Parts: sequence; structure tokens; C-alpha cells
Amino acid sequence: MHLGEKVVYQLYPKSFQDSNNDGIGDLRGIIERLDYLAELGVDMIWLNPFYPSPQNDNGYDVSNYTDIDPIFGTMEDFEELVEKARQLKIELMLDMVFNHTSTEHEWFQKALAGDKYYQDFYYLRPAKEDGSLPTNWHSKFGGPAWSRFGDTDQYYLHLYDVTQADLNWHNPNVRKELYKVVNFWLDKGVKGFRFDVLNVIGKDPVLIDSQAPNSAQEKSLYADTPIVHEWIKELNHASFGKRTDIITVGEMSSTTVDNGVKYTNPQSDELSMIFNFHHLKVDYDEGEKWSDVPFDFIELKEIIDEWQKGMSDGGGWNALFLNNHDQPRSNSRFGDTTRYPYETATMLAQSIQFLRGTPYIYQGEEIGMTNPAYEKIDQYDDIETRNMHKILLEQGKSSQETMAIIQSKSRDNSRTPMQWDDTKNAGFSQGTPWVEVPENYEEINVTQEIQREGIFKFYQQLIQLRKEYDVISKGTYEGILLDHSQVMGYIRRYQEEALLVLTNYYDEPASVELPTEFSGKEVKYLHGNYKGFKHQKIVHLRPYETISLLVSKKS
Repeated sequence: MHLGEKVVYQLYPKSFQDSNNDGIGDLRGIIERLDYLAELGVDMIWLNPFYPSPQNDNGYDVSNYTDIDPIFGTMEDFEELVEKARQLKIELMLDMVFNHTSTEHEWFQKALAGDKYYQDFYYLRPAKEDGSLPTNWHSKFGGPAWSRFGDTDQYYLHLYDVTQADLNWHNPNVRKELYKVVNFWLDKGVKGFRFDVLNVIGKDPVLIDSQAPNSAQEKSLYADTPIVHEWIKELNHASFGKRTDIITVGEMSSTTVDNGVKYTNPQSDELSMIFNFHHLKVDYDEGEKWSDVPFDFIELKEIIDEWQKGMSDGGGWNALFLNNHDQPRSNSRFGDTTRYPYETATMLAQSIQFLRGTPYIYQGEEIGMTNPAYEKIDQYDDIETRNMHKILLEQGKSSQETMAIIQSKSRDNSRTPMQWDDTKNAGFSQGTPWVEVPENYEEINVTQEIQREGIFKFYQQLIQLRKEYDVISKGTYEGILLDHSQVMGYIRRYQEEALLVLTNYYDEPASVELPTEFSGKEVKYLHGNYKGFKHQKIVHLRPYETISLLVSKKS
């Protein structure tokens, strides 16, 4: 199957389905819900980490790469999941967290105990002569990126949480150990891998101060460096690249189109596709994530256009998404979930999924789940959110202003339990969920959504159309209406087919003049989220309306 025909469903195990009522989702819960995913029509499930972990960063602090954390089940459960999913023609993609390990990982513990072999697995550096930290780098979770290494005079690097020590990829023994991990899971029947923050593995052997902490210049000291491409090639050749049916995706924060092409062009022998996040920073106030401002629609279109055109021209491949476990819900972010819940969810889905690339659907997106809007910081579990709440208050922001920012940007917005029905805890668990179920679960849940011609049905249709029409799965991309204040538009082309997609991102009607080739009688209305489309030279789009028109010159 062509990469463009596949659709991946991202599943957050901790919040999907709890089978033993301890309040935490688990592997057996996923097995219980496989029929639902088969009904939706997805080809692959990406599972967030379920490995042994102290859970300081919800499993992205791994203490053992080749086992199952007991809170999620057993290896036997995992093997059963692989087999039962395979019977439903669904493959599994696992999350590989290779930039860092938990400080509880055996390697770090041996390093702490004085083992020189394992000390070289991490970035250990002495303080500067004046006693200050080895560099002035900042952790992405707030505070300095260095902490004291046990009771020694050394410090270890952690670009993320203090319990997530960065691995030294310059050490070939580190790379060999990580390649073994990939091969271990390949042998278990895994067909896909998502590599966490993979473009930051290429720190220099000699680490230097940045010109401005937390700046783009600082990121350039460790992100997208040339050696990253060498190491990904080596990873490819030593593991998944030996097989022909494996899909890989790299999480590439702050990367460039040029690097994106290098990472994903098949001739590079690196990855199948990448995630980039530039389009999800359009509601950052002057680049600051922890802010609460309206999104910049023109910028959103320009970024999507740049990546679509650039990756297409260079032979690269995009992962298509608006949601994941680190992002607020896109419908709460870019639309109106109160007055136009169906229209918002479906217009976002079509405008993204009909682009060139492989679509990713994040759990709950297909039923219109929203941000929970918790009112107290204690309701949030995420370490980054809690850290930033404290920092925002220290910066002088009011409690009300701080909570508004937290409500709009917290990673917990997308991590709330899956809303299956209107019973206690939305059918997720009979126990107390690890994080609170949003109050709207009685109105927004799978049971209700499946019974109507709603968002779930719309997603099913999008998946089917991608498999049915080559112009969607394989076509080129051409951006149009880039300066229109309300409408996103683009044309996909493949052989004798052309597909026009128009989407109104606002609650006010918008008018668009159709390109000439789509105004003739042979044009087919392919898909949309309103009934009663009128085909005329000037199209009037209703609030949050999305349409797609197909022209085929095939006989």
C-alpha cells in the first residue's frame, strides 16, 4: 500500500480504555476496542510509550526499552494485541524515545555507581571555572538544562525534565544498544516506529554557550545538525531498513523544509515521513507558546503551503495532523465547539486530510472531543503545565490570566480519557481516572456519535476516499487563495484527475470564485460537511463549510 493511502490512529494508552479499573488505560483495554478502530477504517495504530517508567513525563522517561510497564499489562498482552490487530488488518507503530532515558534506567544507574563505560552513555561535564553550569542552555520544561550528577563535581545534560538524561549518540555503544531495541520490537511483529524528538540527538562533542538562552540560535546548537542524518541512516541500515514494509516517522521540532526533504526522500535511506510543528505555533504570541492569543490564519496557510510545496518538489513526505498528545484539541483551538461543533471538526479534518501526505488521527478527534477547561491547576497532571503555571505567576501574570493560558495550551488538553458513552467516567474506567474526564462526556461520546450522521461518519468517509482516489493519495499539491482572509484552498492533481478543496475557517459566510476548470458541468461534488451545495461560478461557503470538487478527464 502506498504511503499516501495509509491512515494512522494515534492512541494514548493511558487514556484509551481501562480494563482492570485502576484508573489507567492498558493494553487489554486496547484489545477490547480494536473493533471500533477497524470500523473507523484505520490501517495502523501509533501507541505512546508503555515501557517501564517512573511516569514523570507520562512514559517519555523510559527506564527499560524492551519491557511493558505493569500498569499497562504484560508482554503476553502486547503479543496478543499485535495478533488480534493483524487479524483486523491493523498494524502497530511504537514510540521510540531515543534522545534520553529516565535517570532510573539501568544505564544511568550504573553510570551513577561509577561505571565509566556507562558514564560515556550520557553528556557529563564539569562546571566552568567560575563554578557556573557547563553551558547556559535551557530545559524545554523550564529551568537550566544541567543537573548535578550524583555527589560528583560533574553535571549531566537534560534538554527536557531533570529525570530525562540526554544520551550521548557520539558513543557507538549507545547507538548499537538503541538499534537492538528497534530490532527487538520488529521481531515482535511491530510494523512502524515514531521516533521522539529525533532531530535533537546531534549535539556536538564540545558543548558551548548559546548567545541567548532558549532562542532559535540555542536550538541550532543541538537540532538538525548534519550528523543527525548520518546517524538516522545508520539506524535505518541496522534495523528497520532491512525490511520493506516498515513505516517510520520522526518528530522534528523546529526543523526546516530542506531538512525535512533530506529526512524523508526515499533516496536518503532515513525515514518514511516527519512531523513538523510550525503550523501549530500560529497561536503563539511572538513565538511564545504559553500565551493566549487568536491564531493567525494567513500564517497557518503560508506554513502549510510552504511545507506541502517544498516536500512535494523535493520528493519528501509529510505526516498530516492537527492533533496529538502534546497539542491542545484543534477544534477548541481553531473553531467554535459551542455553536458549530460538527462543522468545526469536519472542516478541520477535510482541510488537513486531503493534503499530500499520511494522515494521523488522534484519539477522540473523530468524535469531536474538546479541551477540558479545568478550573484548578491541581486538575492538571502534566509536568510541563505545572512548571509553567509557577513560572507564569512568577512573571507577574494574574491567577486568572495564568489559568486562561494553561487552559488553552496545556498538553493535558488532549490526554483526557476517551469518551466512550454517557455512563460514569465516560465508560473509560470504573475506578478513578488518572486525570479527570471532561464534563461534556454525556453529550460527546462514541456511542452517541456512531448512531448519527456525524463526525465519526465523516472521518470514515475521508479514510475511504483516500483509498479510492489516487489524486488524494498520490497527487501533487498547488496552493491557492493564500491571501484570502477566511478560506483555505488548494488543488491536488494526479494524471487526469484534479481535486479542489475549499474550507471556510470562520463562522462568517465567505465567497470564492471557482477556478475555470472546476466551473464546468463535468465537475463532481466529492465531499463536504453541509447539504445542499450549489455549483456555480461564485461559491458561497457557509460557516466552517468545507467542500471538495473533482474533475476527471478519464474516459
